[in-house]
Amino acid sequence: MAQDTPETYRHLVLYEIYVRNHGRSGTFADVTADLPRIRSLGVDVVWFMPIHPIGQLNKKGSLGCPYSIQDYREVNPEYGTKEEFRLLCQYAHALGLKVMIDVVYNHTAHDSVLIAQHPEWFHQDENGRPVTTVPEWSDVIDLRYDDPALWDYLIESLKGWVELGVDGFRCDVASVVPLAFWQRARQEVAAVKPGVIWLAESVHTGFVVHRRRHGLMAQSDGEIHQAFDLSYDYDIWPLWQTAVADPTAVPLYAGILPFQKGIYPAHTIKMRCVENHDQPRIMQHAPSRAQALAWTAFQAFNEGAFLIYAGQESENTHTPSLFDVDKVIWRDYGLQEFLTRLCRLKKDPVQMTGQFEVVTAVPAISAVWQSANEGLYGVFNVSGAEGVMPTPLPDGQYVDGLTDRVLVVRDGEMMTPETAVILRFPGQLALDAHRQASPFL
Repeated sequence: MAQDTPETYRHLVLYEIYVRNHGRSGTFADVTADLPRIRSLGVDVVWFMPIHPIGQLNKKGSLGCPYSIQDYREVNPEYGTKEEFRLLCQYAHALGLKVMIDVVYNHTAHDSVLIAQHPEWFHQDENGRPVTTVPEWSDVIDLRYDDPALWDYLIESLKGWVELGVDGFRCDVASVVPLAFWQRARQEVAAVKPGVIWLAESVHTGFVVHRRRHGLMAQSDGEIHQAFDLSYDYDIWPLWQTAVADPTAVPLYAGILPFQKGIYPAHTIKMRCVENHDQPRIMQHAPSRAQALAWTAFQAFNEGAFLIYAGQESENTHTPSLFDVDKVIWRDYGLQEFLTRLCRLKKDPVQMTGQFEVVTAVPAISAVWQSANEGLYGVFNVSGAEGVMPTPLPDGQYVDGLTDRVLVVRDGEMMTPETAVILRFPGQLALDAHRQASPFL
């Protein structure tokens, strides 16, 4: 069970890396050299997309997808050696970083080392050929979980990685792997290394419904949190994507957040982001740069962990290919300071000890973190509004935590920011007159 999840996990900052595309040579050495800069952002956990050898049979693209894995116990020789990865983990720890790797236990490559040894571990068609249960994932074949020997093999593989220095696992499509497996894996890994972080790539609600309709297993987010510390917020992701593209949907998205919090177990922690390797870059998806920055600031301020996808700090608009060399374009790290301030605020005592609430959705999203003695009030202009807006802040001058600029509140109003502001205030705000009711509660 994951009820023992540390409360501090609600304030983790994770950073996603695809080794192939991160640096000039696409190696562990490139990433190692970049770790001090990544740490300076305020990152807690570096998550590596799969580092294992990539399948070549029925591969996609020229090099194949990292989620089509040949061997769970080895590293891709393109990236370096296992010893180099161990040293990377050691250096990351010295910098105060934790290391998370991708675990892809729903499927393997067609030329996995397991297929020759244990064909019975795989889903098969009527002719006995291994298959995937998701036809568009043509470069992989799915594992079955009815043989205890498979469980033993996979869990022993996890133990080997934590012994090498890994501190956490991001588990690919975790919702379609048996919950009992994850619970046992968590328990046995904890006996080797306590405090390992478990992040579930929980899936879109529509995918859960689709699989169940076809007699396939899929767990809801509420179920998956019996084994995991963190999960994706893909349950509401389609609504968020709609709100980014169409500001008239912002009230629906803002209103569903308290509903999302109320339908899951109390220990549930969602990981927020505005982009990842499967989703468009926010600078490409949002109607304007200002709105992209506003959404980024809100998701960092939002309750839950926060993910930065490598290249976000350079305002990348292109989502790199998984199947070929497609390097991140770093340019001038123009958003390094912006993201650093957001990450620093994630660890502010008010956020660490206070309570979060979304207050308004129009003309801009406003939200507060309030502790007993002070609070943080954020305004996020995700809709591109202009002019003044009402605020519960007392009249006076406030310093924006993102820019150090002074903002004036007069007669209960403030200028709507171009992007976002986060303001510190003493005491607690009276919010009753400003709340916009959630349509979901």
